Amino acid sequence: MIGSFKKIVGKALSYSLRAFVPSWQKSSPQSHKGTKRFVLCLILFLYLFQLHAQPKTILTGAAQLDLLLPKLNSQRVALLVNHTSTIGKTHLVDTLLSEGITIQKIFSPEHGFRGTADAGETVKDGIDSKTQLPLVSLYGSHKKPTPEQLADVDVVIFDIQDVGARFYTYIGSMHYLMEACAEQKKKVIILDRPNPNGSYVDGPVLDMSLKSFVGMHPVPITHGMTVGEYAQMINGQGWLEGKAKCEIEVIKMKNYHHSMKYPLPIKPSPNIPNNQTVALYPSTCLFEGTSLSVGRGTKHPFEWIGHPDLKNQPFQFTPVSIEGMAKNPPHENKICYGINLENEKVKKEISLKYLLQLYQRFPDKEKFFIPFFDKLIGNKNVREQIKKGMTETQIKATWKKELEEYKKMRLKYLLYD
Repeated sequence: MIGSFKKIVGKALSYSLRAFVPSWQKSSPQSHKGTKRFVLCLILFLYLFQLHAQPKTILTGAAQLDLLLPKLNSQRVALLVNHTSTIGKTHLVDTLLSEGITIQKIFSPEHGFRGTADAGETVKDGIDSKTQLPLVSLYGSHKKPTPEQLADVDVVIFDIQDVGARFYTYIGSMHYLMEACAEQKKKVIILDRPNPNGSYVDGPVLDMSLKSFVGMHPVPITHGMTVGEYAQMINGQGWLEGKAKCEIEVIKMKNYHHSMKYPLPIKPSPNIPNNQTVALYPSTCLFEGTSLSVGRGTKHPFEWIGHPDLKNQPFQFTPVSIEGMAKNPPHENKICYGINLENEKVKKEISLKYLLQLYQRFPDKEKFFIPFFDKLIGNKNVREQIKKGMTETQIKATWKKELEEYKKMRLKYLLYD
C-alpha cells in the first residue's frame, strides 16, 4: 500500500510540475508560491485518501475481551471450540484460563478439539492433555449435549471458524448446542468470525426431506452468513425442536463486511489446507456424492478430482494414506485421472461445470453417483437433470425461485453490510 501511495504522489507531482513549469519560468515569485501551495494540497489530499482507503483490521468477537470477560465473571463456563478458536496465536481457552475464568468442560465438534481427526471419524470423550479439561465429543454417539452435561454450566461459548457452506458440520453442531441450551435454560455466547464465502448466496435450497447432519436447514449451499447471523436465523425461523428459542448473545466483529476477502489464518479442517480450497469447496465437495476421488490422500484435497477409469483425462494423481489428513482415502494407492483446479480462477457462485464435465467423460455413468449425492446437494432432481443432459444454466433456473425467497428472508438476520 505504501509503495502504491508513493507512485501516486510521484505521478501527481510530475503532472503538476509539467503543467506549471512553463508559466513558472515566466511568472512572478507570487505565482511560484501559489503553485507550491497547490502541489502541497494535492499531496495532503492523496495522503488522506490513502489513509481512508487502507483496509482496517478485522476484530473478531473473540478478540474483544473487554466485552466478553465481564459476561463470564462468577459464571461456570463451557465452550464449543476447536483449533481455530484463537486470539492472535493464543487459543481462547488458554486466554480465559489466564484471566481466571472457571471453565467446566470443552465440547468438541467434527475433527476434534485440536482439529486432527479425519472427516467422518468418530471423536471421543477424554481429557485435554494441555489444560486437563474434560472433553465432551459432539461428533460421535451423540451430537447434542445432554442435560447432565449442561447441569454444571451457566453459559456456553461458541467460537469456531466456519467456511460458509451448508454441508460443513460446524453449524450443525451449533444448532444442537442451541437446542440443548434452550431446553436447559442456558445462555449461549457466540463469538463471531468472518465467512470466507460470505460474499455470495447460491445453490438449491435444501429439500427438508433430505435433512441430515450435512444439511439441517432450508438454506442454499452457500448461505452468505456468519455463524452469529446464522444463529439468529435458527432462532428467528423456529428451526429448533418445538420452535424453542435459545438465549443467545452475539459479540459482533468490527471492521467486517460480507464482500471482504478474508484469507483464513488457520486451516479450518484437515482437508481444507489453503484459501483456494476454501473457495472451491462449496462446488467441489459435491464430488463426495460420487464415486470419484476429491483428492483426499493428497496435499490438494478439493483441488484434484479424479478416478482410475477416467483415463481420457491428462492429469493424474495417486491418493495415499496421510496421517492427520486422510486415513484410507478412496482409491488409495491407485492412479486417478482427472482435473487439477489449483490455479483455477474461482467465481462467486456454485459451479456445476466440473461435475458435468467429468460425468460426460465417465465411462460407466451408472456408477458415477452414489446415494449421498442427493443429501449433499440437498435436492432430489439435480442428479436426474445431469443424467438427462441439462446444461448448468437450465439446472440453476430450476432452483432460482426458492433461492430468491431465501435471499429475502436472510436480510432480516444480517449484522453486517
